[in-house]
Amino acid sequence: MLKPDKMNEIADQMLSTQIQIIALQEIKWKEHGKIKKNMYSLYYSCSQQWMGQLGTGFMVRKEVEKNIISFTPLNERICILRLKGKFYNITLINVHAPTEQKMEEEKDKFYDDLQKVYDRVPKHDIIMILGDLHAKISKEKAYETVTGKYTLHDVPNQNGEMVCNFAIENNMTVMSTQFQHKTTHKVTWISPDLTTVNQTDHKLIHTYKNKTVQNVRTLRGPNCDSDHFLVKTIIKQQPIITPRRNTENRKKWNLENIRNPVKLKQYRQKINEKLLQKMEKKK
Repeated sequence: MLKPDKMNEIADQMLSTQIQIIALQEIKWKEHGKIKKNMYSLYYSCSQQWMGQLGTGFMVRKEVEKNIISFTPLNERICILRLKGKFYNITLINVHAPTEQKMEEEKDKFYDDLQKVYDRVPKHDIIMILGDLHAKISKEKAYETVTGKYTLHDVPNQNGEMVCNFAIENNMTVMSTQFQHKTTHKVTWISPDLTTVNQTDHKLIHTYKNKTVQNVRTLRGPNCDSDHFLVKTIIKQQPIITPRRNTENRKKWNLENIRNPVKLKQYRQKINEKLLQKMEKKK
């Protein structure tokens, strides 16, 4: 985002598709704020001291802005966008995790900050964590409760294990591994020499509401001169309703009568009589 006209280039890619919101990482600006344009707005959360380091944010179409409840910039690695939904409000937590090579103290601090953010979000919201987690997630049996079988990697890295542990502790599902796609639609990062590919950008959602996510896949078309590909997530809001049962006028079976041979015989006789009556009526 430090290159001239890079913001407009990303906006053109968004406006040429049906994408309504883009979660951005590595904005690399300073401080936090909002830039409003005719067709879109950019919310950003960057370092308070230095330019050129990390930075997260959201690019939002103009028609979606009326649904924004709040934007909360936490730091250059985490920001939160809360939206008004049809049945439930939606909280998007945009993250940029430390790379695999970073010290464990830095990784632990990131996940401590993420946990604090997650704990503050209203639990009736549809909560989604998305962004560059630098996480290779595998098909390990230990994590099968939170991951799917459609992941690109066979061997996880430490970041992948930390993501899965976070998901288990918070009853979340890694939705980016739940949908069957070609390899080209799983790859989220490609090396500069085009020889190495990884799936390190992921989407997590609370397991109770994971049916609202209809699909997650990489888009190879939109290109903004980045080594990461855009990962598209389709969310369809469905009411999650527990049906209420009317038990006020319900008649209860007396199970003691079934155990009584005399009562059981009388019950069978009545059933047979009713069946015979129905048969005679049909004739």
